[in-house]
Amino acid sequence: MDSHRGKEMEVDSGEKRLNELGYKQELRREMTLFKTLAISFSTMTLFTGITPLYGSSLQYAGPASLVWGWVVVSFFTWFVGVAMAEICSSFPTTGSLYFWAAHLAGPKWGPFASWCCAWLETIGLIAGIGTQAYAGSQVMQSIILLCTGTNKDGGYFAPKWLFLCMYIGLTLIWAVLNTFALEVIAIIDMISIWWQVIGGSVIVIMLPLVALTTKPASFVFSHFEMTSSTGITDKAYAVVLSLLVSQYSLYGYDAAAHLTEETKGADKNGPIAILSSLGIISVFGWAYILALTFSIQDFNYLYDPNNETAGAFVPAQILYDAFHGRYHNAAGAIVLLFIIWGSFFFGGLSITTSAARVVYALSRDSGIPFSSVWRKVHPKHKVPANAVWLCAAICILLGLPILKVNVIFTAITSVCTIGWVGGYAVPIFARMLMKEENFKPGPFYLGRASRPVCLVAFLWICYTCAVFLLPTYYPISWNTFNYAPAALGVSLGLIMLWWVVDARTWFKGPVRTIDTQNRKV
Repeated sequence: MDSHRGKEMEVDSGEKRLNELGYKQELRREMTLFKTLAISFSTMTLFTGITPLYGSSLQYAGPASLVWGWVVVSFFTWFVGVAMAEICSSFPTTGSLYFWAAHLAGPKWGPFASWCCAWLETIGLIAGIGTQAYAGSQVMQSIILLCTGTNKDGGYFAPKWLFLCMYIGLTLIWAVLNTFALEVIAIIDMISIWWQVIGGSVIVIMLPLVALTTKPASFVFSHFEMTSSTGITDKAYAVVLSLLVSQYSLYGYDAAAHLTEETKGADKNGPIAILSSLGIISVFGWAYILALTFSIQDFNYLYDPNNETAGAFVPAQILYDAFHGRYHNAAGAIVLLFIIWGSFFFGGLSITTSAARVVYALSRDSGIPFSSVWRKVHPKHKVPANAVWLCAAICILLGLPILKVNVIFTAITSVCTIGWVGGYAVPIFARMLMKEENFKPGPFYLGRASRPVCLVAFLWICYTCAVFLLPTYYPISWNTFNYAPAALGVSLGLIMLWWVVDARTWFKGPVRTIDTQNRKV
């Protein structure tokens, strides 16, 4: 009896490490490895990265570059994932990346490193909610079009105002769900992982079987083709842009790190969830790309504005061609599009969860204006509800240009990727430079391999951020301009100005909640 009671009172290894780092346990620690993996996998999602950018990446350089690009990007992304798993094992805290940056960079550079990392991650995650809402609305637009007929048969193609309403509606639904108890989100995300694994398997297997004809392997694995519609004439530049779909898809595995204060045995289960979700998406993502590419019926017809899906969404046209060609109706395509839409819904919900946790953690350390408001935890549900609604409000503001700007998704995607992935670079760079004797390893430890792994990971992140700043269409005009450099330049410029003028005098990075009561509000 006493031994049983002793086991119940035994402090969780993740909570023990959290206390050592100076934080008390405030959030409810009840998530298992599977639940954490479900949320991490849902944040990455099988369809949400590939589906919206598949058409443009295929258009730049043809199928071979797209297919092999996924393999190349997956290879280098594993260096990033492994580097982050090692750090997560040592620092199992909510706020993760910027907390890591502060401690790894040391007392002199720690505050500045954590400031940069926290804001990059915050920008990336909030923009990430926007990418899911936009792409989810895009899929819904195609579903409505096919349900009401097709573009050729007078189907209803949602105008910009309705598209914006769908974007806002999804954002609000995610915010409402995130104000409930964490158990609700965890249950939904458990549904999500099965939805995507089973739904993804159905699409990967069924689509090539349903299609009347499939492209030969020579087309899929070796065909290189540039189209004039992009305005790009340099082959190397076209290949670089064709890899964007892979670089945009293969991140988000850090979601497991955001939930480590709510996960049992987080110093072990956090790294496992990071690497497991990355492994699953690497395999399934490539299979999904192959299924779509093998099932193409007419490459040029995919982009025809007069085709059944108005040339607006290439995966929808591939699905339509396959099912209409075989069964002479669009019912099968609509069902599979709904499965894909569900992936966006689950992904947006998980990213909202992660974004709110980062805002909460940064507010806990007084790094956001009116921090006392955003760091409040709901007394009943034990979730950072105010932080959730702040993220939702900013996301809605990001989507308002949909009414006037045609390339808003390109800008939001670029801001999301640069901010999110750029945030990875700061702690990885600090880990690479710090003295090994100053690093307290967790159960997952790379040993001598740590520095080489971190170097490759850091260089890959720098390359990824650079290519998302490039123009994606030529000639450059107001309708084709990549607004990401301007948006990031203004926002990061203001954040750095705030640091120089004021924040550097009081922001010291993560504030210990054990033994410390005074904070700047």
